[in-house]
Amino acid sequence: MQTVQAGTLESMDCLVTLTEAEKGRGVSVSMEGSSVTRFGDAILRATKETLRKMGARDVAASIQDNGASDLVLRARVEAAALRLKAGGAQ
Repeated sequence: MQTVQAGTLESMDCLVTLTEAEKGRGVSVSMEGSSVTRFGDAILRATKETLRKMGARDVAASIQDNGASDLVLRARVEAAALRLKAGGAQ
């Protein structure tokens, strides 16, 4: 199974890790970081929406958030999804 990443652990950013999942598993999202308690629902929604728009179907996403804005989170998820589609090229 292939794993890709996008982003950093710097302040106001996030590290998105996507791993291919078995066919039929769907999208799962795990989250950790300073903003998850307060913004976890929004992070989950933005991640799933972006993956759906990118056509990702069977993927495990891990989000390590350090205060990233919605725009930054979506950009990191999109970049990781594109890398996954491209076969892991970074």
